[in-house]
Amino acid sequence: MLRTSEMTPNFWSQIQIPLRQFGERVAEFFSPSSEAATTRDAYEISVELPGVAEKDIAVDLHGDQLTVTGEKRAEREETGKDYYFSERSFGKFRRTFRLPADADTAGISATHRDGVLTITIPKIHEPANQAKRIEVKRA
Repeated sequence: MLRTSEMTPNFWSQIQIPLRQFGERVAEFFSPSSEAATTRDAYEISVELPGVAEKDIAVDLHGDQLTVTGEKRAEREETGKDYYFSERSFGKFRRTFRLPADADTAGISATHRDGVLTITIPKIHEPANQAKRIEVKRA
């Protein structure tokens, strides 16, 4: 067993780096609960984000993928007559959703209320019964 005097700064970094990397990988497994629904006119994605402020949420669109990222920062303190209690909760999150082909990406909107982020994606409506003549070209 190593004595404290034999532990060098290099020894500590060799211990801390794998632990930090493990912690980052574990954090990737945790993501907020979500649900997706559809109506005649739009798709709706709801993401549960209790304790997350609007300023800590980002919604990005890359091609047909919608990504919600953010960070939760929460602190709570209670003081009483004979006790003291403090609790902190921090963590980053990321959820990605693939949008269907009929999603109108130009009309996407997002709102945050009471710890729930709601993203509304309008649908592109093309008349299904409209007749269309296809031009025949000479090859």
